[in-house]
Amino acid sequence: MSSKSATASESLLDELQATLAHGTVARRVETLRRVTDLFINGAVDYSNEQIELFDDVFQCLMHEIETSAKALLANRLAPIDNAPPRTIRALAFDDLIEVAAPVLSRSERLDDETLVETARHKSQAHLMAISTRRVLSGAVTDVLVLRGNDEVVQSTLDNPGAEFSERGFTRLVDRAEGDDNLATCIGLRPNMPRHLYLKLIAKASETVRTRLEAANPPLAGEVSTAVREATRRARSAPSAITRDTAIAHALVKSLYDDGRLDEHQVASFAEAGKFDEANAALAALANVSLPIAENMMVETRAEGVMILAKVSGMSWSAVKAIINMRDALSGTEPADLQACKDTYERLRPSTAQQVLRFHRMQQSAAPTA
Repeated sequence: MSSKSATASESLLDELQATLAHGTVARRVETLRRVTDLFINGAVDYSNEQIELFDDVFQCLMHEIETSAKALLANRLAPIDNAPPRTIRALAFDDLIEVAAPVLSRSERLDDETLVETARHKSQAHLMAISTRRVLSGAVTDVLVLRGNDEVVQSTLDNPGAEFSERGFTRLVDRAEGDDNLATCIGLRPNMPRHLYLKLIAKASETVRTRLEAANPPLAGEVSTAVREATRRARSAPSAITRDTAIAHALVKSLYDDGRLDEHQVASFAEAGKFDEANAALAALANVSLPIAENMMVETRAEGVMILAKVSGMSWSAVKAIINMRDALSGTEPADLQACKDTYERLRPSTAQQVLRFHRMQQSAAPTA
């Protein structure tokens, strides 16, 4: 701290003692302004111990002052990277949004744990402020999607710095049913898990499919009113293939080309919740295209999985892992595994081959449907 700052600090300490002992609210506010000036002017040079001292002072002065003074303090401290952490936290948890919003939306001092706690317990206005932060982790957006109203969810989706976990995307897809604008925004988000993208497309209206296809110029003007064709084109669109999906497909192709792809590898993918890898592996082993495998994995219950697995010669243990993965990722009611096992054991490979031929014919006929 410079000598000039040290002198100012000493005079303020004397004033602070008098203010805390006998000062009026107006005097407390004036002292708070002067302490804030002193901190901001030397913030870049302060040690952790000095910042902790300012934290104590701010905590004392913030009691029994008017809202406008707290709001001004929040606005002045929010952009400072090394602002006193306990003061920032206290401002973030203030029930009055004019006090909390500046730090909730801008302060880098707030960690994910604090943001999550705030989002779980405070008002929709607090959630809205959080949704506008420069960066949002999946842990924070999980709570925003769970608790937020329509405006909060839309603001979070519009934030390019927001990340979404698979759980968050699942909630968004469920929430978007019947809401074309929300469904379109979700479908345009990068890094959306492919199985959830397909679920979104399958449930979306023709308006949503049209908007999503319009985002991919090569498909503009080719929208069909047939639901299956719209779904098929959306799946084959490059915009629907994320980087992670492309990497997963390349990995499975490499394993298949090297002769290392078997049911144990497929079961490992499924047990790890890796939909893209499991789907591509099933497609390779059953000798069908990826869109056919995806259709049977996403748009049917367990029957589609069992058809692909039977053609691939898989044991029930591998099939069970795939069915459990589908149920976990889709959030649907778990399948009756005993009934599925009985069906799988009765299913003949020749029957499974016939069903696959039917799916191949459907895919071939889809462009002219």
